[in-house]
Amino acid sequence: MTSAAQTSPVLATARRAREAAATLAPLPRTVRDGALTAVADALVARSAEIVAANTEDVEKARANGTPEAIVDRLTLTTERVAAIAADVRQVVGLPDPVGEVVRGSTLPNGLDLRQVRVPLGVVGIIYEARPNVTVDAAALCLKSGNAVLLRGSSSAYASNTALVEVVRDAVASAGLPADAVQLVPGESRESVRELMRARGLVDVLIPRGGASLIQTVVSESTVPVIETGTGNCHVYVDAAADIDMALDILVNSKAQRPSVCNAAETVLVHADIADAFLPRALAALTEAGVVVHGDEAWQQAGPGQVAPATDEDWATEYLSYDIAAAVVPDLDAAVAHIRRFSSGHTEAIVTGSQAAARRFTQLVDSTTVAVNASTRFTDGSQFGFGAEIGISTQKLHARGPMGLPELTSTKYVVTGDGHTR
Repeated sequence: MTSAAQTSPVLATARRAREAAATLAPLPRTVRDGALTAVADALVARSAEIVAANTEDVEKARANGTPEAIVDRLTLTTERVAAIAADVRQVVGLPDPVGEVVRGSTLPNGLDLRQVRVPLGVVGIIYEARPNVTVDAAALCLKSGNAVLLRGSSSAYASNTALVEVVRDAVASAGLPADAVQLVPGESRESVRELMRARGLVDVLIPRGGASLIQTVVSESTVPVIETGTGNCHVYVDAAADIDMALDILVNSKAQRPSVCNAAETVLVHADIADAFLPRALAALTEAGVVVHGDEAWQQAGPGQVAPATDEDWATEYLSYDIAAAVVPDLDAAVAHIRRFSSGHTEAIVTGSQAAARRFTQLVDSTTVAVNASTRFTDGSQFGFGAEIGISTQKLHARGPMGLPELTSTKYVVTGDGHTR
């Protein structure tokens, strides 16, 4: 190893995390939960300094012309900090996955075999302008016995620095190693590259952000990666849909908070219901401030402006008050469209037909398929998992909102009585 590698601040941070992980893993739940309670209390008590640091980031973002949807993701208020603290308290109350017996049996030869959950070890999180991820990730990793390395974007550097300082102080006050939670030093891409190549020190990387970030980590990392995905989510309004219900679900899916990955980006409508649904949907979306990028049927739907949709629109995660819209001849055509353009995150069907719902859920291959419910429910907190570490769109190890069990691996404990083979 070169002297430069030996003195690298990123690798030094990873080594401290590895030592902290070894200390953290065997600690009982009561100690880890006590630390998380201290974190929640500290977030509320020190919210003013957190918001002040965040204001620096928000002002810089606006000065740099950052889109308001991204600024919204970046922004912390006293209320949002309190909500983050509430999520931490929810994590405290969740079952501890560490030590859970996944399966076990006594083999014919008398050996006792148990497969038990164990922490992953050191988890690295690479994420963009979402400072709430800093606390969510720390809380879930601590609860599951893992040390965490946090590499947020430079646009949230002041916010993340303040949050990590609060968390580390609280963790240390509760008797846990402060280095179980660390901010990866540096704001350059080189620090990200070093983290991605810290194989042997970091056990797994989880990228959270846009497609470019995720693909960079997946392609360039030598550390194993759990791939989280972008959210090109769809709402399909079936011929048997209740129109009032469909309108409510569509507007909620798109406009309740458009800057997040579980917001709908495309609406597909069965041709048999289009004449009745499209004018009302266009009016409702327009009232909510949503710009529709539609096919010819949507462009002729009635009062309101509809931009012509292109293939680029169908594939776009807008993260803004925009939605692509099309009329399809039947459910199978809707499924074909979703298969072509979806990112595999969340798709919803609105229908009164059990047969249609059953076929849609069988044919659509995404992490979450919602029937008569908003796409906005694909979320660890909404699912009762507590604050999530991310939403995995891959199929190995973890899929969908990643809660505590997804932050563990397993090992086999074999107990004998002098057995030899």
